[in-house]
Amino acid sequence: MQTTILPPGADAALGQDSGRETYTALPSHGRFGYSAIHRRPHYRWPNGARLAVYLGFNIEHFAFGEGLGAKLGPVCPEPDVLNYAWREYGNRVGAWRCLELFEQLGLPAGVLINTALYDHCPELVAAFVARGDELIGHGHTNAHQQGRLEEAAEAALLRHCRERIAAESGVAPTGWLSPWISESLVTPDLLQETGYRYTLNWAHDDQPVHMLTRSGETLWSIPYPQELNDIPMIVARQMDGRDFARMIVDNVDEMLEQSVQQPLVMGIALHPYLVGQPYRLRHLRSALQHLAAARDRGEIWFTTPGAICDHVASLEQLRQPF
Repeated sequence: MQTTILPPGADAALGQDSGRETYTALPSHGRFGYSAIHRRPHYRWPNGARLAVYLGFNIEHFAFGEGLGAKLGPVCPEPDVLNYAWREYGNRVGAWRCLELFEQLGLPAGVLINTALYDHCPELVAAFVARGDELIGHGHTNAHQQGRLEEAAEAALLRHCRERIAAESGVAPTGWLSPWISESLVTPDLLQETGYRYTLNWAHDDQPVHMLTRSGETLWSIPYPQELNDIPMIVARQMDGRDFARMIVDNVDEMLEQSVQQPLVMGIALHPYLVGQPYRLRHLRSALQHLAAARDRGEIWFTTPGAICDHVASLEQLRQPF
């Protein structure tokens, strides 16, 4: 049999008795097209900085005795006290130590929060609000995956989180990261329709990207890292704190060289039950001091995802998808 590779829809022209097997384009999400990184509109970050850098600081709460959660050791029958207590260390100790470090270096943070924190430890969220950090929606709890919900329930979750954060902290979030990066086929549509301006779910680029929604309005995708991220690096790949810190330094140094040609975004995803452990915090401090020095030299714009979204949305040359 002869094999022919055809563009979408062209197979219909072959007829029933062509004797040829046809291959069409693979299913697509339809949210954005392909765009090579070196063929984009040019623009600048504020004050002429070459690289935008942000901390994606995840503060999460997990159900006791049920649901999902990162694991330090072997999974035990519920209640899994070992793994639950390890994660809770982040809320009781690790997040406060990280906050002190951010304060010492004058670094803003994009704080991704579960709304269950308002029932569990509201003073922790309030401490980040008091220093002017951006709050980003991150579900009600990371014990459950968002993508398993029916559309009406998913929309209700997005509304609940936005309204609860606004009521408790005085500002409605404009950004979202799904628990476990779990989406349904309509998540971007629902985000736009419930008032969010950007998503952090997609790790496909080093620049903000327009995402198409069913309403015709844009939802921005702001780059969020799955490599420069302590969970996959430390938990999955068993990298130690020294190596993860070196990874941050290497990443920013390389991206500073790349950003001579075009503006780029570098996020750092952190979880306090991991990097808030004292021996890891020691190495994180060294890496963030390196970034703070680059900020002080004017090489990087240390910011938040929301500020990145606001900036690109204001640029005339980015009004149309590229």
